[in-house]
Amino acid sequence: MNTHYRDTRKIDPTRGATLGDNTPNDADRIEIGPTQLAYSEWAAAGLQLPDLQAMRRFRWERLTRHIVDRGYAGLLMFDPLNIRYATDSTNMQLWNTHNPFRAVLVCADGYMVIWDYKNSPFLSKFNPLVREQRSGADLFYFDRGDKIEVAADVFSNEVRVLLAEHCPGNMRLAVDKPMVHGLRALEAQGFEIMDGEEVTEKSRSVKGPDEILAMRCASHACEVTVARMEQFARENVPLGNTSEDDIWAVMHAENIRRGGEWIETRLLASGPRSNPWFQECGPRIVQNNEIVSFDTDLIGSYGICVDISRSWWIGDQKPRPDMIYAMQHGVEHIRTNMEMLKPGVMIPELTANTHVLDDKFQAQKYGCLMHGVGLCDEWPLVSYPDKAVAGAFDYALEPGMTLCVEALVGEVGGDFSIKLEDQVLITEDGYENLTKYPFDEALMGLT
Repeated sequence: MNTHYRDTRKIDPTRGATLGDNTPNDADRIEIGPTQLAYSEWAAAGLQLPDLQAMRRFRWERLTRHIVDRGYAGLLMFDPLNIRYATDSTNMQLWNTHNPFRAVLVCADGYMVIWDYKNSPFLSKFNPLVREQRSGADLFYFDRGDKIEVAADVFSNEVRVLLAEHCPGNMRLAVDKPMVHGLRALEAQGFEIMDGEEVTEKSRSVKGPDEILAMRCASHACEVTVARMEQFARENVPLGNTSEDDIWAVMHAENIRRGGEWIETRLLASGPRSNPWFQECGPRIVQNNEIVSFDTDLIGSYGICVDISRSWWIGDQKPRPDMIYAMQHGVEHIRTNMEMLKPGVMIPELTANTHVLDDKFQAQKYGCLMHGVGLCDEWPLVSYPDKAVAGAFDYALEPGMTLCVEALVGEVGGDFSIKLEDQVLITEDGYENLTKYPFDEALMGLT
């Protein structure tokens, strides 16, 4: 009598207790994840699903190893994406970025504790690697008012007691992004505060086998989403009443439909609003026979970032010769730079040997040649020669790194910009371009 269908219902009744990614076959599960639509599209594409239990263990082991290798007692994280990496749990991610109420401590022996929102400690209990759930890391003024220091003292004391138990005698604590009262309270406990962001960025930079499988799935979902956006734009822009926001809204909706999470920016612009780049989409009505350029900056399935860019010509006329040249030059830029990618190559070598854009495009080139990508834009950053800082990125590429290769081509005072970007995996002997989305044929001069 007390057994209800809602307690036993399955996402896929043909499967057993778990889905193909080794998560519960339960439509009411706590952990967020892909939708039935995403699973069906991936199956049709022949994609292998990640084992999320194995992915979580890989990340936990990698974080712990980086802590031990540096001789730290532990790593204390407040950044929501670092917390996602460590625990694979989420809680109001965007709100948490500006109201930091979560924290995770990973001790040198691997013991992991999360402080979560007071009524939601259950959100990480699906992951047995998270050994304790607590609350009380909300050290921001809106929540604590003029008594933040009281809460900070209680929280920092809990951290001290935990580390005394799990790494006795070691007071070197790495912290990523503490609020000021939290930092002061930790120092008052006697901790020597180390750079936690260096630990997490290095940990996250190399992806394990299941993270790569997750990225392949997320990339497929993103590209299907982009295709829906392109179809909408091509069908509706010629009617004369479609705004940039209308086009961008399609990507938001299609991302969510596949279990994606959010989009970090609003970087879609049309016609003259695409130059200079970084104008975000707005109410402008896109005109027929114009360029539409965009950068996905999409946090998709499994929380994986898929960061690709394309420029489309939308209209019944041909694009101008200068537009075609800029597009071809941009494609040459990213393809040539991609050919440098392989394990062992030093990041400054990529900077020194970059394909050089024409002089007329130099002033408005993108902010970097390449950047790491995982749960968001990540370390490392590969600078253009005129922006490189000696010693900032003296590291070699490793298998399992994923990089986004960038191009922005537009003249000062011009009426368009070409924005292109592909997402690339460093393999054991070279690279694999994970991005399959085609370049616009009209802008490539092929039609």
